[in-house]
Parts: sequence; structure tokens; C-alpha cells
Amino acid sequence: MDDQHGILMDTMNELRLAVVRGLGREQVSEVLDRLIEFTRMHFSSEEKLMEQHFFPGWEEHRAEHQRILAQILQSAHRVQHGEQMQMRPLLCFLQEAYSEHIESTDREYGPWFNGRGVD
Repeated sequence: MDDQHGILMDTMNELRLAVVRGLGREQVSEVLDRLIEFTRMHFSSEEKLMEQHFFPGWEEHRAEHQRILAQILQSAHRVQHGEQMQMRPLLCFLQEAYSEHIESTDREYGPWFNGRGVD
């Protein structure tokens, strides 16, 4: 999961750089699509692992995943369909959501899995 977290952060940084460099809507949209696809895969991996090992609170964790993904999808839809959208609030949301999720929520399952022999 830590490797996946690193890829998520790298992709988010790639999105930030695309915006800062003033790349076009199409290029920003492509990076956003990659972020969405990897986020879905990562969230699915976490959820399966938590469910398989009966992690208490996995349903709440899943609900947080759905909330984060819904926000990203809504923003991506706006970007991809030409709606006027400020990218700075999206980038701030992503930074905060991923950082909070990884540093706080995801830290809860580490000891649980480690105690059950899952790396």
C-alpha cells in the first residue's frame, strides 16, 4: 500500500505541475484521468484487503474512499466538459484529502495488518 500511496502522490504532483506550467485542458484532463484510474485501483485494493482480514471500520473507510472519489470525478467532469473551473481549489482539495487519508485514516490499518502477518 505504501508504494501505491507514493504513486498517488507522484500523480497528484504531476497534475499540479501540469496546471502550474499552463498546459491545456486536454493535457490536464489526461493526468486527471490517470489519477482517477489509479485512485480507483488503490481504493479497491485497500478495501479488499480490509474486508479479507476483517478490519474493523472498513465500511467507514470505504465511505471515505467514495467521498474522495466522488469529488475528484465531479471536478474531472467539469474540466473535461469545458466548464470554467478554478484548478487551485481542486489541487488544494486533493492535497488535503490524500494527505489526510494516507497520514491519518490509512495509518489505522497498518498495525492491524501487521499483527496478522500482512505486510
